[in-house]
Amino acid sequence: MKNSKSHTNDCLSASREITVRFSEVDSMNIVWHGSYPLYFEDAREAFGHKYGIDYLTIFGNGYYAPLVDLSFQYKRPIVYGMTIRVDIFYRPTDAAKIVFDYEIYNVADGQLMATGSSTQVFLDKQYQLVWTNPDFYQEWKVKQGIN
Repeated sequence: MKNSKSHTNDCLSASREITVRFSEVDSMNIVWHGSYPLYFEDAREAFGHKYGIDYLTIFGNGYYAPLVDLSFQYKRPIVYGMTIRVDIFYRPTDAAKIVFDYEIYNVADGQLMATGSSTQVFLDKQYQLVWTNPDFYQEWKVKQGIN
């Protein structure tokens, strides 16, 4: 995996390759803006499986982790049939939230196609915002060497 200038080698990260399907592009043959959140979701799932912090783990510990912020910036057009790699980077924070940065590359030539970020917070089973890190999440951070 190619690291960007903004991410260090000790950063927790994962990658997911995706071949762009016809249903993900608009009439100009360019990936429709609504597909980017799905690409980021695929990367979050890959990260969760790799590091043991997937949605079922969060739910099994009594919490939800909804997105409260999502952004992406286009650099170059992604088109039908292109194989892309979505790299996801965990951004450590002391707050009770999960923050990720994303980079999407064209696999064929390594060009950066898009960047983005997301923030998730924790809700308890009564849908109340949790202001401190849940125990399971704090334990996960310690296990990953994040303090």
